[in-house]
Amino acid sequence: MRGSACASIAAALASGAIHTAQNGSKPLSASISTAAYGGDDNLARLLREAGVARSVADIRDLIAGVNAAPDGELPDAWLDLVASKRSDGLSEQLLALRAGIARPADPAHGDHGARLAALRAELQRRGLDGFVVPRADEYQGEYVPLRGSRLAWISGFTASAGAVVVLLDKAAVFADGRYTIQVRQEVSAAHFSYHHLMEEFHGDWAAANLPAGAKLGFDPWMHTAGWADKMRASLSPAGIELVPTDSNPIDAVWTDQPPAPLGIVNIQPLSATGRGSADKRADIAASLEKQRLDAAVLTQPDSVAWLLNVRGSDVPCTPLPLSFAIIHRDGQVDWFVDARKLAPGLEQHLGNGVAIRAPGELPAALDALGGKEARVRLDGTTAALWVIDRLEKAGAAVDQGGDPCVLPKAAKNAVEIEGSKAAHRRDGAALVRFLRWFDEVAPKGGLDELTVVDTLLAYRRGAADFRGPSFDTISGAGPNGAIVHYRANEKTNRQVDQNSVFLLDSGGQYLDGTTDITRTLAVGDPGPQARRHFTLVLKGHIALNRVRFPMGTAGIQLDVLARQFLWQAGLDYDHGTGHGVGSFLSVHEGPQRIGKTVNGVVLLPGMILSNEPGYYLAGSYGIRVENLELVVPVEIAGAERPMLGFETLTLCPIDLRMVDASLLTAEERDWLNAYHARVLRELSPLVEGADRAWLDQATRAI
Repeated sequence: MRGSACASIAAALASGAIHTAQNGSKPLSASISTAAYGGDDNLARLLREAGVARSVADIRDLIAGVNAAPDGELPDAWLDLVASKRSDGLSEQLLALRAGIARPADPAHGDHGARLAALRAELQRRGLDGFVVPRADEYQGEYVPLRGSRLAWISGFTASAGAVVVLLDKAAVFADGRYTIQVRQEVSAAHFSYHHLMEEFHGDWAAANLPAGAKLGFDPWMHTAGWADKMRASLSPAGIELVPTDSNPIDAVWTDQPPAPLGIVNIQPLSATGRGSADKRADIAASLEKQRLDAAVLTQPDSVAWLLNVRGSDVPCTPLPLSFAIIHRDGQVDWFVDARKLAPGLEQHLGNGVAIRAPGELPAALDALGGKEARVRLDGTTAALWVIDRLEKAGAAVDQGGDPCVLPKAAKNAVEIEGSKAAHRRDGAALVRFLRWFDEVAPKGGLDELTVVDTLLAYRRGAADFRGPSFDTISGAGPNGAIVHYRANEKTNRQVDQNSVFLLDSGGQYLDGTTDITRTLAVGDPGPQARRHFTLVLKGHIALNRVRFPMGTAGIQLDVLARQFLWQAGLDYDHGTGHGVGSFLSVHEGPQRIGKTVNGVVLLPGMILSNEPGYYLAGSYGIRVENLELVVPVEIAGAERPMLGFETLTLCPIDLRMVDASLLTAEERDWLNAYHARVLRELSPLVEGADRAWLDQATRAI
């Protein structure tokens, strides 16, 4: 069935219904004639003619790192890492060389039984009785590169959270409630037992399955200090020792492990950031001075990217260069990054205030701070335990406070806000074109979840400055939509049935902003029950958007507003109501959030959060309404204190076919009509023809 639906994409492209990319993302390889590789001697000659002082072996190593990073929307941008000015002949031969170098294999695919056997042999060689494999890598981020996909390699589990404990005679995989179905699809019961991550801590499982005196290994680069403390609390009463390893035993047996990624790192221009890196560094240095700190170690790549006004391409969906940095009290920065992936001109852009240092120099730099008995700020909740231990053993006084970049990064400046608004307008226009297509194709039958993902991406690629999805699209037909973090694949791919509900959660990365939107769509008649559930969710969404709150309010204090109507019906949802969003950075950005979980971070003007209540009826459908909201000051006559509210950034119709208008109050109906009037006003200049006619109908007053 995908063939006929994919044919409709091709027809739409041919007719111009899907606009071709206007963002300069056409691969260079599409405009250069394909040629066979002419050999190393020929390439060496072309490199010399271009003034490139690198050997062909160096170029092969560079390509191996490029292949370990996602291609993204600019798959040939890496050529600038060889030479920014080059002949077509050199470009042609570089592309031909890359075409002949094998891409890394999918880490999740392979003989997991054989991999477990190899790991167990390595553990025995090291005198260990078991080993903990988390999803995280040394950066503790949401996405890991291929090289860091150790959990997927050992088990096949590809979720964004989870862990495996491998003992010499058994192994267990731990997944939270979002992935209870996925883990059983991906991980073999012949090799692993299944456990709920939130209901059974893996330290408790290890304590129950290891004898007293056993040694359980872990890589201190892959875990935080808080995790290690909790793990020891589980193991110590059972007489089990938690042992840090000098190197990761999986790396010792993963014979074709990819190298570290070398996605190109580019300057994020002042027109998008609103503030220069030097100004940001001066502000952070001043905060260190005020707190009598000598330095801060930045272990979160998005903080480094924000501070230096750079963006990279080392991991999917988030434009990050994986790197560490140390900012000193005088504003000087040591940036630990592989210089091979820096775009031409980037070092000059940063100036003398930033020293480019090889990643392998980080240990010595931490030791130097310890040698000075420096007071060092480090975020203990996100930093790898290895970094903390190294500093303390070297003699540094570690202050495990917050990352000093987190709050300034979260509170967007005026330029970033305008960029986000512009990105949302372009994203909204792409969504209108897509939704018009969906309404035309879905009733005909034969449409499936993966075709929806492909088509939506094709429409977004028509928007200026699009740089890729901000996360893997959740495309859930009927019962699959009830799986909160569902990801369609060839095994689960479901057709869009008539008289059903379709949940679509997606987002885009643009040079000037990051988007995240969920729309719940009716295909035919969804039925009165689905409309009732949808309207209860919508009422909560409206209530949260309309709230006014005093400065100093945290998101946890607002969460009940989004849940109140579901609670009154005896219903709820098991995820947070809102997460922070970056500026062409992470779509899930802290520290602010709206949810039940205790979080004392107050909401500040300029912060962007999602507003996404939902409801999920297992086996039937999922419902979620999500817009991004900007925290803004609000003037209230007679107010005795500064007040804040939300301004909606997302511009896209809410499916009126899902609404039971009889359940809305007059104020809620006015809100919906006003929102749709704004969507029509801002998006109508960007669409035309059938798309404009669809938009007129979708935003009609009720």
